[in-house]
Amino acid sequence: MTLPDRGPSLRTRPAGTAAFSKFVHLLQLVAESDRPCSVTELVRLSGYPRATVYRTVAGLVAERLLAASLADKTYVLGPRLIEFASRSWEQSELRRLAVVDLAALRDATGETVHLAVPDDRKMVYIEKLESPSAVRMASRVGSSVSMHSSAVGKAYLATLDETTCEQILQRLEFPRYTANTVDSAEALREQLRGIRARGWAQDEEENEEGIFCFGAAIVDASGRPVAAVSVSTLRFRQRPDPQQAYVAPLRAACDAISRRIARVPAAYRTVA
Repeated sequence: MTLPDRGPSLRTRPAGTAAFSKFVHLLQLVAESDRPCSVTELVRLSGYPRATVYRTVAGLVAERLLAASLADKTYVLGPRLIEFASRSWEQSELRRLAVVDLAALRDATGETVHLAVPDDRKMVYIEKLESPSAVRMASRVGSSVSMHSSAVGKAYLATLDETTCEQILQRLEFPRYTANTVDSAEALREQLRGIRARGWAQDEEENEEGIFCFGAAIVDASGRPVAAVSVSTLRFRQRPDPQQAYVAPLRAACDAISRRIARVPAAYRTVA
């Protein structure tokens, strides 16, 4: 693997910024890599001493700007970058590619639609299209929901390969938000088996009382989930045939978005 050193020489940078520049340069190397980077690779690509790379990587991991692979001693971009990016989702390529289908889904269902991406053990909303109804949801772009209690989180988990899914389950906590919230890894595994079989997830007042959500995953060209979409409705106005009213248009929208992003260079790799 050979990556260009696009950063200017440390000698040309303003005084006092050398350490910051090392942080940025290592982040750039990881971002440009087509696979997770080891410390050895980062030493070779950056030209920094091994001790410097170790210290810098440790700092980046501590700040959640890099994440350590669960399988080996390699590093990928971390979830905190998503938090920073949440301030500029209007420029998000994933959002741009999805927004037409999300709007069509909102119009077809008459309900609030969310687009969410994984952030460590949560899902972060990067788009929200409100229902035309006078009753609005309290969620907002940039806010997050737990994977175990949300339709988007369960749809994402169920679409992962079983090894990666299990690694995440081992790290999840299970706070109870309502009487319906799943409260153990084993109970969630049981739900995920059903979701895999039918292809969509449901939140039956598990995250917030009175709110039902239906979720499905968006996948890249390799079939790996990169995001999830939900349709949220209120209990008192839920239609008598949810499968036809919500699930069918939801799955059609996710399939359309998945086909569209499959034609775009891989810009949607995320860290679990």
